[in-house]
Amino acid sequence: MISFQKEKYSDKEIYGMLHPLLRDWFKEKFGSFTEPQKYAIPNIHNKENTLISAVTGSGKTLSAFTAILNELIFLSEQEKLENKVYAVYISPLKALNNDIRRNLIEPLREIQLKLEEQNKGKKKEKKLLGKVSSKENKLGIRVGVRTGDTTASEKSKMLRLAPHILITTPESLAIILNAPKFKEKLREAKWLVIDEIHALANNKRGSHLAISMERLQRISPEITRIGLSATIAPIEEIAKFLVGLEKGKTRKCKVIEAKLEKKLNLKVLSPLPNLVDVSQEEIHRKLYELLDKLIQEHKTTLIFTNTRSATERVVHYLKDKFPEKYGANIGAHHSSLSREHRLNTEERLKKGELKVVVSSTSLELGIDIGFIDLVVLLGSPKSVARALQRVGRSGHKLYDEIKGRIIVLDRDDLIECSVLLKNALENKIDRIQIPMNALDVLAQQIYGIAIEESQKIEGVYELITQAYPYSSLKRSQFFEIIDYLSGEFVSLESRHVYAKIWFDKETGMIGKRGKMARIIYMTNIGTIPDEARITVKIKEHKIGSIDEGFLERLKKGDVFVLGGQSYEFRFASGMTAQVITAYQRPPTVPAWFSEMLPLSFDLALEIQKFRKLMEQKFKAKKSKKEIQEFIKTYLYVEDNAVEAIYNYFNEQFLFLELPHIKKILIEVFSEGQTRHVIFHSLYGRRVNDALSRAYAFALSKLIHKDVELTVTDNGFVLTANTKLPLEKMLKLVTSNELRKICVFAIERTEVLNRRFRHCAVRSLMILRNYKGRTKTAGKQQMASRLLISAVKRIDENFPILNEARREVLEDLMDIHNAEKVLQGIEQGLIETKIVFSDIPSPFAFNLFLQGRMDVMKMEDKIEFIKRLHAQIQERIKTK
Repeated sequence: MISFQKEKYSDKEIYGMLHPLLRDWFKEKFGSFTEPQKYAIPNIHNKENTLISAVTGSGKTLSAFTAILNELIFLSEQEKLENKVYAVYISPLKALNNDIRRNLIEPLREIQLKLEEQNKGKKKEKKLLGKVSSKENKLGIRVGVRTGDTTASEKSKMLRLAPHILITTPESLAIILNAPKFKEKLREAKWLVIDEIHALANNKRGSHLAISMERLQRISPEITRIGLSATIAPIEEIAKFLVGLEKGKTRKCKVIEAKLEKKLNLKVLSPLPNLVDVSQEEIHRKLYELLDKLIQEHKTTLIFTNTRSATERVVHYLKDKFPEKYGANIGAHHSSLSREHRLNTEERLKKGELKVVVSSTSLELGIDIGFIDLVVLLGSPKSVARALQRVGRSGHKLYDEIKGRIIVLDRDDLIECSVLLKNALENKIDRIQIPMNALDVLAQQIYGIAIEESQKIEGVYELITQAYPYSSLKRSQFFEIIDYLSGEFVSLESRHVYAKIWFDKETGMIGKRGKMARIIYMTNIGTIPDEARITVKIKEHKIGSIDEGFLERLKKGDVFVLGGQSYEFRFASGMTAQVITAYQRPPTVPAWFSEMLPLSFDLALEIQKFRKLMEQKFKAKKSKKEIQEFIKTYLYVEDNAVEAIYNYFNEQFLFLELPHIKKILIEVFSEGQTRHVIFHSLYGRRVNDALSRAYAFALSKLIHKDVELTVTDNGFVLTANTKLPLEKMLKLVTSNELRKICVFAIERTEVLNRRFRHCAVRSLMILRNYKGRTKTAGKQQMASRLLISAVKRIDENFPILNEARREVLEDLMDIHNAEKVLQGIEQGLIETKIVFSDIPSPFAFNLFLQGRMDVMKMEDKIEFIKRLHAQIQERIKTK
């Protein structure tokens, strides 16, 4: 049962619970407790499962550890500290683990110093020694980090002297649970702390961790679970993920949603009041002047871009344009840089040696990076939760102001970020989606459970379904995985996929098979796929390379740009993509597509609601002044933005009409024999990916030709060189048929091939490591190509193949919300209206240009928009 904590405790009440040493240290260090601490510390002290949701710097982590340290100090004083793990702390980042270790060692040392001061001059010095000594502090409380980087000798030391607080990652926890000797140190552990739980719950690492939490609970039945999360919604879902189920009912959990104690100073800025009738040089110059101004007005600035390439570009241009200001004092931080480079940047930032750091997504989570007084978001962060997570990196101390500036460079971005700003200030957070019943992760964990000990199959099913992401797992799905693992598909042996467990159907028992089972499991554990660069060739001639995430978005006939030249994708073999030159054809997929963050569905709906309100104002013939006043009060934006937003909507309304939450506008226009069908479906790229593939598939069947496809957050474009039966196409795609159509549409695509490889590796059909040899991503893909063909011959619904399909449709795309959109159309709640024009409408500019952005110079793109804009202005003059 999930309940919200209403009772807040006073400082006096909490201090009364604490050991005098910890109480005096806390008073001296902090004075009083923060809002989350006033709710959480007594809960954790009373061994209640607790989820704390609050902004960075609000004392969440200390909420958890204050109660834990308190009990350990009492045990130490009574000399009852045993050689075992009392608390397990898990975070998604190794860097965060090292921060936590430092932040625990320091108070323990300071508390020990206080103890020594108190005992000065006494005949016999009182020491809190516990039963075992420690080099770190004389309290005898040991803190240890165990990750993939931990050496064999360090692991051996931990086995002799177990850390009382074990800091680890989800993957290392799974390994520990299968380490017979060290697992015993976890028996009857008292606390489990999951930090940054929101960053784990929405992906397969979270699915893996959820089962590991249940496995830990089995050997430590009284363990208290503590979750630490950024501001997230729906918080009840995260709470269910944290605590799981027992006997079919959600375990008890107290949820603490701490109010923001910091002032949120968030604004949307544009380098220019007019974002249309200006040159590229002017936009570029004004952007970097604005960035420089913001950086110089603050001590330390953190800039977030949405792609790694943009991060490098911003660093380069700031150095280039202002060489006297930026040199050694500016740094880049993103996942493509080496670990050493990233650590060096983090350390220099913490020491105050950097004036500005530019990052993509790698600094979003709570690594300690010292004092930041301004966060700049360059372009939309695509979700309210991500925006708050990023700007929350500023003002790291409790009452510091959270200060963020979102810089927009076009009118669509301006609308999106203005609505995002409104939702952030009103605390309307986008909802998280937790992947359910991931069968590849299930296979990996069942293998680990079987290795632990031989056991009843019913007990395993019960354990798995206690984990929230598997609470709806059907028995048929579970036994499909058991069949795969126990070697029921004998013909797979020809592809070197062998049985991993035995299953006795008469006794209902399962167990490990083979002497190497534990080594295979330990060396192949995890959910994060190996990624690689793909070589692009015309026959045997090498053109260049693209990343694997980009390749999986390509389908036969897609056009993309590499090295300034257009190429048409034909097929992929292993880690090579074969192309042909595509003369004078615009790209259908922009080169940076794989790095783009998708707009959240909830934020997309909020933008559409605003569009509907604007249509109502225009239809009611409200004056310009009245509409501008509405924009200003509704969106909390400044005068420049108000003028730009009004003009944009006014042009669209007068030229065509406004698409919104109740109306999908389907805009058709022609270029010679080429017909473009623009769906103004502002639902975010994940939903549009599913809808567009279904409509393109249906249309290609009707016209017996390939249909080119361009997808964005604001809609999608279908392009073909023939007359298009749109009404028939719309009727073919229904909510009941959508999943089936999408399965057909992705069946022979690279996205399914690549995702099948990831699932095959997670489910141990393909072993990354075996007998000291490592299989590269390229070799994994070659094995996967052969394996997917074999699997389809055995059973089109083989569980791991079905999981790959599910991952594409539900995790990469968003088929559930796409079905809801189609249901809205079928129920008459959403109108689909086909309109014709001879030039793209203002709202269609960016949709239409999306594919052309790689072959057009930025200056040409700006000029093209200016010409279209001038034509629009001419048309609406008479209206």
